[in-house]
Amino acid sequence: MNYKRNLWKLTGVLAGVVTTIGIAVPAVQSQTPIIKIDGSSTVYPITEAVAEEFQKAKRGGVRVTVGVSGTGGGFKKFCSNNPSVRTDISDASRPIKDKEKQMCAAAGVKYMAIPVAYDAITVVVHKNNPVNNITTAELKKMWEPDARGNITKWSQVNSGWPNASLTLYGPGADSGTFDYFTKKINGASGASRPDFTPSEDDNVLVKGVSNNTNALAYFGYTYYEENKNKLKALSINGVKPSMTTVRNGTYKPLSRPVYIYVNLNAVKTKPAVREFVEYYLDNASRLVPEVKSIPRTDYSASKTNLLNAIR
Repeated sequence: MNYKRNLWKLTGVLAGVVTTIGIAVPAVQSQTPIIKIDGSSTVYPITEAVAEEFQKAKRGGVRVTVGVSGTGGGFKKFCSNNPSVRTDISDASRPIKDKEKQMCAAAGVKYMAIPVAYDAITVVVHKNNPVNNITTAELKKMWEPDARGNITKWSQVNSGWPNASLTLYGPGADSGTFDYFTKKINGASGASRPDFTPSEDDNVLVKGVSNNTNALAYFGYTYYEENKNKLKALSINGVKPSMTTVRNGTYKPLSRPVYIYVNLNAVKTKPAVREFVEYYLDNASRLVPEVKSIPRTDYSASKTNLLNAIR
């Protein structure tokens, strides 16, 4: 199945707005089990694909809602004290933070992190941009907090680059991609120049760069793969992002695992949630590549760990 169209469902979706996968459901929705998911835009395409197929398999017997409020926004709901807000599963492109762990503990939410894929944070430019490679030092010079108002042209980062205005796009502050990139490039999570165009919707970033020869952005590998006809991925320290370079460890420091966090009580007490998570792990090796993401090899082990955790 081609899931390319599903990535563009995110266009225009505001952070925190929940989208329901387009599967017919019975009119009496109060009797239909609902699985609530929110979080990372990077993990969204995988979870959306799983949700779509799971609902087809259940023939309308369950409804799955998938939100895209960013990893941080997702954890706020996952760890909420309000049961009506709380989600069953949180998509995450980074590990949970200490303050989020404390929120979950205060709300009595016990959880398990399940890695579902690998991602390569991809730095992209317009197809016609002459730059092909960027170093981590150059990325830091471009994105560090002190660059605000000081680094405004490409040539200020590297004298061999064009003397043209530098326009930057990136994930918003609730994004796990933002947290991971700033930590690896600038040395601290959240440390970034503020004068760039942020969005939790990666398709906004894609559009921004594809319409501006002098723009640069970073986001998950899936969105580059789906738009590589109009974008160019920069090599980082001479290494291009790919399934091979992520798996062999040469694409660094911007490769990472991505996760779903599952509420263990929901898995224990809601049969539909348990079925969904098991379906996710049983089918991830097939569906992850279909959405142009990078699959893992330990899905069976993760399923065993989950079943042991709820005994």
